[in-house]
Amino acid sequence: MAAIKLHVETEELVAVKRLADALKVRPGDVAYTALHRLMLESGGADVRAEILRVRDWRRNTLPQWSDTAHSVHVYESLPDEQQHPRTPAGGKRQPAEDLRLPT
Repeated sequence: MAAIKLHVETEELVAVKRLADALKVRPGDVAYTALHRLMLESGGADVRAEILRVRDWRRNTLPQWSDTAHSVHVYESLPDEQQHPRTPAGGKRQPAEDLRLPT
């Protein structure tokens, strides 16, 4: 069986795990269900446009449903010397963890 590797930030994974725990399923089950629902509606122009929008904004922004522990609002109150723990000196964020879909 083929696999898709999905890189998510820690804040995103926390939210997925919280939902999976509440439903007593695995995080991969939540991810697969999201993919299933997306693919069922992927024929619509609005869904295709959203895929492109999300691809672009997720490079620098966490989604609204993610854990907000590392959101901009938290970092606005920190001294200028500190930077996001996942952001190296070059400024590009590194993926925190990966979430593998069930195989």
